[in-house]
Amino acid sequence: MIIKSKKGLEAQFAWLFAIIVGIFILVLTFFIVARITQTEQVALDASTAKEIGVLLNPLETGFETAKTTSIILPSETRIYNKCNNEEYFGRQIIKLSQKSFNKWTDTNLDVGFSNKYIFSDEFEEGKKFFIFSKPFEFPFKISDLIYLSSSDKKYCFDDAPKEISEELENLNQENIFMEECPENSIKVCFTETGCDVDVLYEQKYAIKNSERLDFETDSLMYAAIFSDSEVYECQVKRLMQRGEQLALLYKDKAEITAGKGCGGNLISDLTFLNGVFDEVKDSGDLRFVEGSVNDMQSKNKLCRLW
Repeated sequence: MIIKSKKGLEAQFAWLFAIIVGIFILVLTFFIVARITQTEQVALDASTAKEIGVLLNPLETGFETAKTTSIILPSETRIYNKCNNEEYFGRQIIKLSQKSFNKWTDTNLDVGFSNKYIFSDEFEEGKKFFIFSKPFEFPFKISDLIYLSSSDKKYCFDDAPKEISEELENLNQENIFMEECPENSIKVCFTETGCDVDVLYEQKYAIKNSERLDFETDSLMYAAIFSDSEVYECQVKRLMQRGEQLALLYKDKAEITAGKGCGGNLISDLTFLNGVFDEVKDSGDLRFVEGSVNDMQSKNKLCRLW
């Protein structure tokens, strides 16, 4: 009897050991599969972010009119818009997080570009995203500005100036409405206050989330409407950094053409503009540049450098 009991205990122990080992192997397998899936998802997020950056290239048209396109992704996606203004041109950074198994992926991989300027909220969420662009000239073309928004966000423009209304209508962008605005749309007002975005067009500033965002030209006005303050201010600083370098290039060109009787009247202006661009710390400082820019635009008509 004692021997049989020992054998029974050994058999039970063997079964228990087998079950424990089986559970361990199963858990380990799930862990490895999850890690591999997570690694692949992180790589996919980074790859998709890079592809989005490439897709933006055709929008940099060089034309003065706005142009639009859309991006459709296979799963719910958050496109994070990050920016830094270090070094000469700073960096436009895109970070993606996609929904997988009802959870958002978490990746620290950022894809950066030194020649792109995207204006949006901190992140845009959805499957379909609209993008339109418009060149920013101040006084020469500095870059094309890109405005990103999710199709889930509806923008309603109320009483916009005629040229703004016509430009937006010509875009035919599905999430922009000029009248009969859908419920819960983001209301952008030009003639009244207390809206989601109040644009004081003549005074050249917008109020969004109780923050003032100054702008120059319609290009930066759109930027103030579609982006949050942190993104906006960082990108404005980056644009001024690029403007600094372009002013030096045009100054060199002016010195060359001055010997041929053209461009000499802009040399000192471009030197001064280079220094003024450097002093712009936020959008509120743009007003200090406006006078110089308008004067240079007039001079450039006499002898075109750009």
